[in-house]
Amino acid sequence: MKDRSVAGGGRLEGEVRVPGDKSVSHRALILGALAEGETAIEGLSSGADVASTRSCLEALGVVVTGAAPSLRVRGRGLGGLKAPAGDLDAGNSGTTMRLLAGVAAGHGFASRFVGDESLTRRPMKRVAEPLRAMGATIGLTAGGTAPLTVSGGALKGIEYALPMASAQVKSAVLLAGLHAAGRTTVVEPAATRDHTERMLAAFGVPVSARGLAVSVEGGSRLTATKVLIPGDPSSAAFWVVAATLAPGSELAVRGVGANPTRTGYLSVLARMGADIHREPVRGEGGESVEDLIVSCSELIGVTVAADEVPGLIDEVPILALAAALASGESRFNGLGELRHKESDRLAGIASLLTSFGASARVEGDDLIITGVKTLKPAQVDSLGDHRLAMTGYIAGVLASGESGVLGASCAEISYPTFYDDFNARRGA
Repeated sequence: MKDRSVAGGGRLEGEVRVPGDKSVSHRALILGALAEGETAIEGLSSGADVASTRSCLEALGVVVTGAAPSLRVRGRGLGGLKAPAGDLDAGNSGTTMRLLAGVAAGHGFASRFVGDESLTRRPMKRVAEPLRAMGATIGLTAGGTAPLTVSGGALKGIEYALPMASAQVKSAVLLAGLHAAGRTTVVEPAATRDHTERMLAAFGVPVSARGLAVSVEGGSRLTATKVLIPGDPSSAAFWVVAATLAPGSELAVRGVGANPTRTGYLSVLARMGADIHREPVRGEGGESVEDLIVSCSELIGVTVAADEVPGLIDEVPILALAAALASGESRFNGLGELRHKESDRLAGIASLLTSFGASARVEGDDLIITGVKTLKPAQVDSLGDHRLAMTGYIAGVLASGESGVLGASCAEISYPTFYDDFNARRGA
């Protein structure tokens, strides 16, 4: 992976549009593949993770034409995928592997999912257990990691209480449930992003939701539709925090997804005193959209409760950077799930902030940060984690002098044009 240097200073100005929502993009491709007819998708993420989902679906016999952000998916109907000729490579994408494991469980052939070094360290037992309970045969390593093999068919609906808050596992079980006999219900310990439920409804599937429980009926047909994907809130968060912290900044982030399960980061920033004006705009496909108008602000420390974390799990790194330049102490509680991302993201955040001169420490599953007035230049390692890479780059912009990010190119996983876009909006 390539390294990147960054000079400190400069404000953000003008307006920007972030890539299509990565989570919604995965689901649009998958549901389009299971639908009857041809689905047109606009705004698809151009990141490597979504490309992995596309390549796996094509290996399962799905015809996809065009290129991000605009393409078409010729659906094969429920249960209509073909046996792959070889391994299904999910690359670095846990979403690809876990969601497609749920889909593959409903087909009467064997599929073997592989991934890169990072993905093969991530836990897959959490998705294997419910799929086994539904009747699929699942193979993993002794450590509960990929390669993951799925031999499916003849599933039965179940009621499954998730042991952790995970939208990926919830989605995998619901997708398997479409292929199962009877009703499948997933009960969450805390609300997670609900893109799968919203998109299932957009494809004509009845979805029943009550409290923290969501259900689908087996055999529900999907009808092809047009999907307009909003801008990715997790990508937008980097711009929002950078504009909040860089002196003199005035920035508009246009067309960002406003799904309430994804806007927790905005609530935290509002409590910190950030000047962010949210302007609703028209959305489609069950997803709401907004423009974010951001001005530089002075921030104060904040406490983030554990029950807030599922709604902002991907934004914790950049929120931690905001806390590093806020007055007082901030505490992020219940971040254990960050240990199972592309890296041990919890330890990575603390190390990154400490390198830039901030005070950050991990206590159990909590992250405690004491704000400083300025950041010092640093050389930091992305650990192959796209969110740490982008956080480190923005920290370098906010620091005095020149900094560097090792392995910065891993940002291509979610935001291939991030560095070019960012530098194009930097003023003197």
